[in-house]
Amino acid sequence: MTTPSLDAVVDRILTVVQGPLRVGAPLGLGKPHRLLNALYARIEKDASRPLRICTALSLDPPPASGKGLEGRFLGPFVKRHFGDDYPRLTYVQAMRRDALPAHVEVEEFYMQSGAMLGSTQAQRRYASLNYTQVAPALADREINVVVQKVAREPGGTRLSLSSNTDLTFDLLAAFEAEGLPRPLMVAEVDPELPWLDGSAAVAADFFDIVAEPPGPHPKLFGLPRQPVNDIDYAIGFHASTLVKDGGTLQIGIGALADALCHALALRHTDNAAYRRVLAALGSPAADDPALGGFERGLYGCSEMINEGFRRLVEAGVIRRKVIDDVDLMQRDADGRMSDADRERLEREGQFLHGAFYLGSTEFYQWLRDMPDEVRRAVGMCPVSAVNELYGGHETLERLQRRDARFFNSCMMATALGAAVSDALDDGRVVSGVGGQYNFVAMAHALPRSRSALMFRAVRESGGRSTSNVVWNYGHTTIPRHLRDVYITEYGIADIRGATDEDCIAAMARIADARFQDDLLEQAKSAGKIAADFTLQEGARGNTRESLRKRLAPLRHDGTLPDYPLGSDFTEVEQRLVRALAWLKDATASRGGKLRAVLRAMTTPASTDSEALQRMDLVEPAGFTARLESRLLSLALRNTGRPAAKAIGPRLRGGDDQ
Repeated sequence: MTTPSLDAVVDRILTVVQGPLRVGAPLGLGKPHRLLNALYARIEKDASRPLRICTALSLDPPPASGKGLEGRFLGPFVKRHFGDDYPRLTYVQAMRRDALPAHVEVEEFYMQSGAMLGSTQAQRRYASLNYTQVAPALADREINVVVQKVAREPGGTRLSLSSNTDLTFDLLAAFEAEGLPRPLMVAEVDPELPWLDGSAAVAADFFDIVAEPPGPHPKLFGLPRQPVNDIDYAIGFHASTLVKDGGTLQIGIGALADALCHALALRHTDNAAYRRVLAALGSPAADDPALGGFERGLYGCSEMINEGFRRLVEAGVIRRKVIDDVDLMQRDADGRMSDADRERLEREGQFLHGAFYLGSTEFYQWLRDMPDEVRRAVGMCPVSAVNELYGGHETLERLQRRDARFFNSCMMATALGAAVSDALDDGRVVSGVGGQYNFVAMAHALPRSRSALMFRAVRESGGRSTSNVVWNYGHTTIPRHLRDVYITEYGIADIRGATDEDCIAAMARIADARFQDDLLEQAKSAGKIAADFTLQEGARGNTRESLRKRLAPLRHDGTLPDYPLGSDFTEVEQRLVRALAWLKDATASRGGKLRAVLRAMTTPASTDSEALQRMDLVEPAGFTARLESRLLSLALRNTGRPAAKAIGPRLRGGDDQ
C-alpha cells in the first residue's frame, strides 16, 4: 500500500493490528515525526488502544521563545535553522510535562542529553541497554509495528533506510530467530533524506505500507555546530597522539570529537602546525616521529557517521579501504597482496562504515553531493556489524579493524578507573550507555587496540567548580576492571592493566591542580596509595589559566579556530556566542552577577551595531531591556577577539558519546 495520506496510513495500522500497539521507531533522524504525530493524535484520546513506543534519541529543537539575552539570541536562530514547520514530536512535548495519558508509554534506550532529567515518565520508562542488545529486547517485547523514515531512489522504485540501518535488519533477524511473526513495516518517504545505496537500499515491498505525504517538506534536524574552546582542543590534540597510521577510528559527537577531528586533519595537512600545538600543550609526543601525516590512512568504523568523518574524508585521512573477503584481508595484513588484490580493494573496498548518521544541514548536503567514488566507499550497516565482533564474521572484522582507537566521552571518572557517562548518582539518566560499552569491550578484545574516554577535568555550575576526577561516585557506566585510557585537557592517563596505586597516581596527574590534594588524601585514607606519595611538580601546573595562555597565540593565528568544522551561526552570531559565553561565566555566582551589573552600568554602549541589531537592543525600551543592552555591551567589549573562550548557549541535539 502506497498513499500520500498519513491518516490513511494510521487507519491501515489500526485495522491490521488489533489490540495494543507496540511500535518500534529508529533513533535520531530516521524517526518519521509526522507519521508518529498522526498516530499519537489518533490514540491519545482512545484508551481502548494502548500504545507503547520503543525508540531512542527523540530529537527536539530548543524552544524558539525564551527570556533574557539567551532568548533573544535563540529565537531568531531556531526559526532560521530548524524552520517554522519543523514537526516537533507530540509525545516528547507531553513527556516533558509528565502528561502522557495512562494508556500511552514511551520507552527509550538513549535520550537527548539532559533533556529528560525532569520527566518522571521518561525516567521510569528508560531501558538501560547496550546498543547491540536493543534488537533482541524489542523482539522480547514482540513489537508489532515498525515505522521508519526512508529515501526514495532517484528515478527508481527502491527505498533506502539511509540514516538508520542500525536496528531494522537486526530486529527482523531477531524476530525470525524467535519464530515471531514479522511486524507491520511502515515507511514514510522524505525527499530531504539523502539517498544511500548498497546495504541501505531495499526493494519497495520490504515495507507493507509506504506513506509519501505531499510537500512542503520540513528540513531535516540539523545539529547546530558548537564552538570548540581551549579545553576541548587540549583534549582533542592529546587524543590524536594515540591514533596510528593505517589503523581504525571510532568517534562520538560533540565539541571533543570536533577537536579531535581537527587535530587529525591538521596532523595530516600541516604537520608543523600540529606539532606546535602539541608543544604548547607540553605533550611528550610533540617530537614523536610516528606522528607524521597519514600515509596509509585510517578506516572509519563507527556506529555514528558525523561531521568529523566528513572532515577527515575531505582531508584524506579516512581512506584505508577494507573489503568483505577474509583471504584478501589476511594477505593485506601479511603484506602479501598482489596487484590484482590492490586493484580489487581499490575498486570494491570501503573506507567508512556506520550504523546511523546525524549532523548539520551542510553534512546532509555533503551526503547528497558525494562524488561516486566516495559514495561507493561509504557503507551503512547494522549496529551488530559495527559495534561488536560476534556476528559470525569475527575473523574478517579482526583483520579489518587493526590498531583500532575508540574515542568516546564521559562525565566523570573515578581515581580507580571507573567511568560515569550516562546517569547521576540518584539514578536519573542523562543520556544512555548507547554503544560506549560495546566499544570499550571491543578495544580489549582486539589486539593493539585502545579505548579512550575523554572528559573535562572540571565542571562549572552555579558559580562552583567541582572536579570530574572523583574518588567515588554512586553510578558506574564502565567498570574499573575495563579501565584503559582517560584523557583530560591536562594529558593522558594510560591505566590499562595498572595496579590501583598506579591508576590513582595517573588519574591525579590529569586532574585540575585545585583538586589533586583532596583526591590523594582520600586515596591515602583508604590505604590505596603510599602515605608519602607526592605528584611531580609539572602536574601542579594543571590550571585553566595556564592552558589559556599557552594556547592563546594558536587561537589568534587561526591554527585553532572557533568552528573547525564550519558554523551554522552568522559572523554576527559568532560574536554574540562568545559574548554570551563570557557573560555566563562572569555571572555564574551571586557576587559575579553584582559585579557584572555594576560594571555594565558604567560601560558605554557597544559600537558593534550589528550585534545590538541582531538582539533587538539598538533602542531598548524599559529597565530590563536597557540592563540587557548594557550587559551585552560589557560582554562584547570583553570578547572582541577572534578566539572563543568558552561555549555559548547550548543547543541540545546530541551527546559526546
